[in-house]
Amino acid sequence: MRKVTTSSEPAALIRRRDIAAVASIGGVVLLVLAFSGGLEIAAAIVGTATIAAIATIYYLVVRTSLELEAQDLDAQPEGDVVGVPPGAPDHVALTMLEELPVPVLLIGAGGRVERANPAARDFLGLGQERVSLSSVLRQPKVLEGVGAALRGEASRPVEYSMLDPVESHVRAHVAPLAFRPDDPNGWWAMVVLFDETSVKRADRMRADFLANASHELRTPLASLSGFIETLRGHAKDDTVARDRFLGIMQDQAERMQRLINDLLSLSRVEMDEHVLPDGTASLDKVTEDVIAFLRPQIEEKQIDMQLQAGAGLCASGDRDQLTEVIQNLIENAIKYSPSQSRVDVKVEGGLTRDQAERPEAILGEGSSRLTLAAPASETGASYVAVRVRDEGKGIDRRFLPRLAERFYRVDGQKSGPKEGTGLGLAIVKHIINRHRGGFTVESAMGVGSVFSVFVPLCSELKSEDTTDTQN
Repeated sequence: MRKVTTSSEPAALIRRRDIAAVASIGGVVLLVLAFSGGLEIAAAIVGTATIAAIATIYYLVVRTSLELEAQDLDAQPEGDVVGVPPGAPDHVALTMLEELPVPVLLIGAGGRVERANPAARDFLGLGQERVSLSSVLRQPKVLEGVGAALRGEASRPVEYSMLDPVESHVRAHVAPLAFRPDDPNGWWAMVVLFDETSVKRADRMRADFLANASHELRTPLASLSGFIETLRGHAKDDTVARDRFLGIMQDQAERMQRLINDLLSLSRVEMDEHVLPDGTASLDKVTEDVIAFLRPQIEEKQIDMQLQAGAGLCASGDRDQLTEVIQNLIENAIKYSPSQSRVDVKVEGGLTRDQAERPEAILGEGSSRLTLAAPASETGASYVAVRVRDEGKGIDRRFLPRLAERFYRVDGQKSGPKEGTGLGLAIVKHIINRHRGGFTVESAMGVGSVFSVFVPLCSELKSEDTTDTQN
């Protein structure tokens, strides 16, 4: 291991020494030229005097500057550099550190976090400084690098991955800093964290997209190729067969289009799944808009659509993605329900996690229930839930764990001539994971199914609820 070294001489002494050295060299050169005949003695004397005068002026300027810097440091209020030892970066450098969008931590003796910029506090969920790094970052390789840096040893970048609450990939750079070179315990460690989740997801997304597209598009492409060959052959003059084949070909082409659109949508969702959305959406309004959009399908199957929703149920999240979630659930309920049946949609807010995830059995005691996605535990969190109940055939207990898998279709479930792509519930799961919410299913054979999603309430509503409670 190589050690990082720094000069132990004070900055003032270094500057004064340099001034004296430069002035002396200049004077010696002039005098040598004068005695060797290359320069008149009078000119050499004048030049030497000029160099001495300039060096003296520069020396005074440097000394004044150093005195002013010392006065500024003495006058700086305590607390501006909390946790930073003598010799640490000045106020400007600390301000730059605070504004950096990249997580940066300064680790002192004993592996204690002496300073963390806002990006690091948000990234690690760090409530306060001066805590042990091992308590907030449980990555042995990173901790080993920090230990080496505290001994003045450099280390290589470390890559690590986390799966909770969502998958993320991070590259950590650790470097030693000598704030007190004369003190054997004066080494600190600087840890810089780079979130490479988007890069990793992009690479995996390309590979998955190619694999899934090539697999799922093979069947409709083979059908199209076969029908085209038939139409160009013995059926080219058969009007009835031609019309029938063209109708099938159109259905296959539309299925390929839906498949590609769903694959692209799923890829976009997976790309941003680790990034918490910062918008808001009124789920009661969103649900009303979705039902209005699906009205032609509802009327075609003569579905009795019943909506029960409170007013102003605002959720934290991306409105477009939450619209896609609700549309997928309601559209599935319409597809898998018999004609002239009923679909109930309920939107309710102010729920705890237990109330949102485990309500009383809606379909009766004989139903099966499973959680397909769950939020990280948060004390006191409130949620808005959307529940969609249909009167379809129901789903057998053994099929429930695979409902949110890509391209999975339950045996015996037919959605009509426009068969789904098998990606709808996978998209729902990934969107809900991004919103740190939950996704559950309850089903009973011969009775129907209930799909529920819940996401956190808006922060404004949480504040109002707290105020009302206090009043």
